[in-house]
Amino acid sequence: FIVISFAVTCIFLCYYFFRGTKNKETLKLPPGSMGWPFVGETLRLYSDDPNVFFSDKLTRYGEIFKTHILRCPCVILGSPEAVRFVLVSGADLFRPTYPKSKEALIGPNALFFHEGEYHASLRKLVQTALSPKSARKILPAVDAIAAAAVESWVSRGTTVNTFREMKKFSFRIGILAVFGELEDRHKEEIEENYFILDKGYNSFPVNIPGTRYRKALTARRRLNDIVDEIIVERKNADRENLLDVLLRHEGDRFLDLNRHQIVDNIIGVLFAAQDTTASALTWILKYLHQHRDVLEALRVEHASNREGNKSLTWTQIRNMPFTYKVIMESLRMASIVSFTFREAVVDVEYNGYIIPKGWKVMPLFRNIHYNPEYFNNPHKFDPYRFEV
Repeated sequence: FIVISFAVTCIFLCYYFFRGTKNKETLKLPPGSMGWPFVGETLRLYSDDPNVFFSDKLTRYGEIFKTHILRCPCVILGSPEAVRFVLVSGADLFRPTYPKSKEALIGPNALFFHEGEYHASLRKLVQTALSPKSARKILPAVDAIAAAAVESWVSRGTTVNTFREMKKFSFRIGILAVFGELEDRHKEEIEENYFILDKGYNSFPVNIPGTRYRKALTARRRLNDIVDEIIVERKNADRENLLDVLLRHEGDRFLDLNRHQIVDNIIGVLFAAQDTTASALTWILKYLHQHRDVLEALRVEHASNREGNKSLTWTQIRNMPFTYKVIMESLRMASIVSFTFREAVVDVEYNGYIIPKGWKVMPLFRNIHYNPEYFNNPHKFDPYRFEV
């Protein structure tokens, strides 16, 4: 009886094993190239413009293809339906993720590397610290920083690098929102090390002496020490900037934040805000330079709201609908965030292809922004398309 039972068990196990194998074999990986061993196609991603890299792949393979970049096997998805599947209808099949090389520079405890209760709780704190209510309080300081920046560009009497200056400008705004008032020596130390980290973030991730990536890792450790020092000085402060909001929850019985989590989220928010804001401002200036009629309409709207040299008020900013349309159209055209990272938590079937568990998945947003089904004449800069 034991022998018969064992034999029957083996038959059923083999049946279900081979049936499962057959089902997997009927599905195949998306088309594409995995490139060279170990490095994959990372070298090409860095040597080409990333938009050109993805565009060429989409033309060759279609709206779903595989590749290997940043030491990760990836499936790239380019259609609106696929993006909706990953981020909405099939969101439980994926988790937020970034390449380990980038996590090491930002900090593994940053909220956008996580999901679940930790992510939700931190997100609420960040939204509280960076809410419209908080923005109103720092508006005069932001206006002063903007005026000083423009004055410095004019006084030089030479050509300025727009993107570099926008990075400096948005960094100063980020410091204000994250730390509030800060000693000049801390500002200078943070700025020096932050821009070393920024240069290394998109460099080839090789951790050997002399590389930008190694220098960025060293700068990240210095930033950790600097923020730690600020925390010691700031203890028990009752202000509404991000650092003080997070510090009030250090050791909290509901959200027990430790020092590493606080520092990682400070650096993470600063990085996320600074880089995308600088890119957006640069593209807005480019489009305004190319479309003088739009620039003139903006000037008219601003002149009708601003009272002489007084700082802008929150009410005046809310009364600038055309400015809002220009920002929206610039974000659409420039596609500041071209894609995001997710990771398959199980084997996922999509459109007849298999996305293996553990593979990175990258939905591309640029394709949606330039899809004529959603935006008429998508390659034309037209703020009026956002008329309600």
